[in-house]
Amino acid sequence: MTQARVPSRWGPRWSRWVGRALAKGLWRTEVRGAGNIPAEGPVIIVGNHVGLIDGPVLHGVIPRGSYFLIGSHMFRGALGVLLRGAQQIEVVDSGRDALAQGLAVLRRGDVVGVFPEGTRGAGRADAVHGGAAWLAIQSGAPIVPTALVGTRHTGEPTGVWPRPGRRILVEFGEPISLDLDESLRGRARQEAAQHQLADALRERIDATLATTDLTLPADAGAPSKETP
Repeated sequence: MTQARVPSRWGPRWSRWVGRALAKGLWRTEVRGAGNIPAEGPVIIVGNHVGLIDGPVLHGVIPRGSYFLIGSHMFRGALGVLLRGAQQIEVVDSGRDALAQGLAVLRRGDVVGVFPEGTRGAGRADAVHGGAAWLAIQSGAPIVPTALVGTRHTGEPTGVWPRPGRRILVEFGEPISLDLDESLRGRARQEAAQHQLADALRERIDATLATTDLTLPADAGAPSKETP
C-alpha cells in the first residue's frame, strides 16, 4: 500500500464542537462510558449504523478529535466542503486509500471511527465489512465497541434529520484487543478478526438495549449507499 496522506489534526479540533452542538444542543444525547476511550494513543471506534446523523453525533461526543471513514457520495456540495474541512476520510472505490489514511492516523496516535455494517439500516450488526478489522490487525490499536440508539425510529428513512429534542443514547463499551491465533495468516486472520469485532459490537448493542427504553428501528429503512 502506497504512502497515504495523513489528515490534519486541525479539522477535528473545530468540527467535533459542531457535532457536540448537534448532539447536546439540537438533540438530547445521553453519553455513557466516555471514560472507556483511552485518553491518548491510537483507538478505533466501531459503531452500529442506523441513520444519517450517527456520524456527526458520534464525532461530537467522542472526547478526542476523531477521523471517520465516510462514503464518497457524502462528499458533495456544502456537506462535502464541511467534511473535507473537518479532515474526515473519504472512501472511494475499493477504499484502499481511505484505509491507508486511517492507518496513518492510528500510527500517529489518534482516533479513527468506522461504521463496519457499511450501510444504514436496523443497526444490529448482523453483518459487518472488514475495514475496521484490517485497521486493528495492522495497527494493534484497541477497539471501542459503541452502541447508538434513537438516531432513527421505525418507519423513518435512513436519511432522516430528526426534530429538535430527539432522545439519543450513545454508549461506549470497554476497549478490547484482538485475540488471534498466531498460526492464522492472510484471509483466515482477517476473517477471525472480523468475527471478533462483530461479536463485540453485537454484545455492546444488546447490553445497551437492555438498559434503556429506547429501541433500534424495526426496519432497515430506505435503501442507501454508505461506507465499506
